[in-house]
Amino acid sequence: MLRNTLLYLSSQPRVFKFVRNNSLAKQFASRFVAGETVTEALAAVRELNARGITASLDLLGESVYTETEARAARDEYLQLLDRIREARLDANVSVKLTAMGLDIDHELCVSIMQDILTRAQQYDTFVRIDMEASSYTDLTIKLFEDRLYPPYKANVGIVLQSYLYRTFADVQHMNALQARVRICKGAYKEPPSVAYPDKKDVDANYVKCMNELMLKGHYPGIATHDPAIILEAKRWADEQHIARDRFEFQMLYGVRRDLQDKLVKEGYRVRCYVPFGTQWYPYLMRRLAERPANVVFITGNVIREALHGNA
Repeated sequence: MLRNTLLYLSSQPRVFKFVRNNSLAKQFASRFVAGETVTEALAAVRELNARGITASLDLLGESVYTETEARAARDEYLQLLDRIREARLDANVSVKLTAMGLDIDHELCVSIMQDILTRAQQYDTFVRIDMEASSYTDLTIKLFEDRLYPPYKANVGIVLQSYLYRTFADVQHMNALQARVRICKGAYKEPPSVAYPDKKDVDANYVKCMNELMLKGHYPGIATHDPAIILEAKRWADEQHIARDRFEFQMLYGVRRDLQDKLVKEGYRVRCYVPFGTQWYPYLMRRLAERPANVVFITGNVIREALHGNA
C-alpha cells in the first residue's frame, strides 16, 4: 500500500511544486540527489572519484512535450559531457529517451541521441540509455538495436529490469549482440500481466539475469544494494572464474555508501549513479517506493525540525 501511494505521489505535479519549496524535503533529497546544477553534480562526482568510485550522471527529467524542450535537454547533455571532460572526471552519463523527444517524434529522438553519442564517441566516453515504464520497453530496445547501437557500439549501453517477465530473453538477446547491459530490479508501477508482483520472484529473476550477463555478457553493470545478491555475484564470479574487471557493481548516490566503500576495498569496480537537476521530486518518490523504510528517516527529521521550532 505504501509503495503504491508513493508511486502515485511521484506523478503529481502539484505535490512536486509544494515539496520543492519545502526546506526539509530539499534537505532530505540532498542525500539522494546531487543538487540542481551541473556544478553541484560535478562536485559530487569529484568526491566519489576520490573514494575510488566512478560515476554516471543522470540529468533528472522524463517526458518533454515540444521539440524545443527536447533540443534543450540535448544541449544540457552536450554541455554535461563537455564539463566532465574539462574536469577530467571518471564519469559517464545516463539518458532517458522520453527526455530526448521520444513521445514527440521517434526520428527527432534518434537525431538527438546521435548528437549526444557523437560527442561521447569524440571523447571516448559512454552513454547509458535508461529503461522506463514497460510501455516503452519494446520501442527502447528497437531504437537501441536498430539505430543507436550499430554505429556507436563502444559508446552506448542499455538498462534491463528484472521485474519484467520478458527480461531474461532480452538479456540473452543483448548478450548475442555483445551490448553493455545494466541490470536493475525496476522502479515503476507495473501490472501483474507484464511484471512479477512478488519481490522474491523479482529477486530470483534478477539473479538469473545477472549470472547470464556475468558469464556471457559484455561488461555488465550489476545495479543492486541487496547484500544477498551482491554475495551471490561474488560467489558466481569466483565459481566461474570471472575476473573482477569484467563487470562492475552499480549503486545509487547516497544509498549504502558503506557498502560502496567496502566493495572498492575488496578490489571490485563500483559505479555510482548521480542524479541531479530541478526535477528531483519524482525520482525521490520512486526511491522511497523501492525502500519504504526510508520514510522513517524523513519522518524522524520532521519531528526533529518541529522540536527545534523550525517547522
